[in-house]
Amino acid sequence: MKLSIERAALLRSLNHVQSVVEKRNTIPILANVLIKAEDGVLTMATTDMDLEINESVAAQVSEPGATTAPAHTLHDIIRKLPDGSDVQLSLNAEGTLMTVSAGRSNFKLSCLPTADFPEIGGGDLPTGFGIPAADLRALIDRTKFAMSTEETRYYLNGIYLHQAENDGVQVLRAVATDGHRLARFEMPLPNGAAGMPGVIIPRKAVGELRKLVDEAADTIEINLSESKIRFAFDHVVLSSKLIDGTFPDYQKVIPQGNDKIVEVDPKMFTSAIDRVSTISDGKSRAVKVTLQGKNMTISASSPDAGSATEEVEVSGDTDIEIGFNAKYLLDITSQIEGEGCRLTLADPASPTIIQDNSDASALYVIMPLRV
Repeated sequence: MKLSIERAALLRSLNHVQSVVEKRNTIPILANVLIKAEDGVLTMATTDMDLEINESVAAQVSEPGATTAPAHTLHDIIRKLPDGSDVQLSLNAEGTLMTVSAGRSNFKLSCLPTADFPEIGGGDLPTGFGIPAADLRALIDRTKFAMSTEETRYYLNGIYLHQAENDGVQVLRAVATDGHRLARFEMPLPNGAAGMPGVIIPRKAVGELRKLVDEAADTIEINLSESKIRFAFDHVVLSSKLIDGTFPDYQKVIPQGNDKIVEVDPKMFTSAIDRVSTISDGKSRAVKVTLQGKNMTISASSPDAGSATEEVEVSGDTDIEIGFNAKYLLDITSQIEGEGCRLTLADPASPTIIQDNSDASALYVIMPLRV
């Protein structure tokens, strides 16, 4: 194998693929990036056995070939080379050493056989459809903060993507919850998604996908089965195993009888929560929201730090005193981009619904705290 490639192009692709590789690996091959060069294309792939990223980039290939090399080491080398460098990669006859050279810099990296490299990207993926990149970004951003990190309830450690119905219209819906808050986002069902199985996309796959779609073109092609999902765009393919579990019936968590409705400017509301929560107790991060007519008072107190209050004007006319975890509340209110934020409440012990007045595609539920 022998090729030459521009440093910037190689570094951009390595940035994408190396982040899948765990820092500590008990299986040596999983620390390596699979490198294939042929027909003017350099293809690189990494995997942790649950997630795989495969990316192609143009290169001047003088001798086709393939090898695997330490992913993080190669990334660090390319990152530290001067801007504008041309990088040469070549493999020795035995296939045990890869030379990386640029200008006066020369490195030799130990290689492992390509036959040892596992592939998870194959298999039959019967459901296929496309989503605009902007919609997929919104789907992830509006829900990922509510994913659980508890290992015991592993089936909550991801985003539940499924077909649903809203007022007689078929939608593609994403839901995430950690038991303290719930985020739901939906969009019109794409062509080809009808009849899709409900799947839980793991937290790590969601994180890697979100980083990749920032640079994505117009449409992301999604193919899935009951056990795997694949996202393809530009020259990148991300494949992931799905969480093997049953997502709970989240509809039961969304309250139907809340009758106290207030509307508030989301930017003012978010800023006030952020300021007042500076004083709140470090563990619970509790803030108290007191509604009296058209006035909302947000308050917090801590035995060590003192107390804080701030008043915000609201529209609506209701009296209630309810506590929330400030971080959970901020995670939700920071997603609201419109001019109005609607809170639908029942009593201090019941969950509250939060929505963007100008965007019906997202709905949030937050459990109260005792304060």
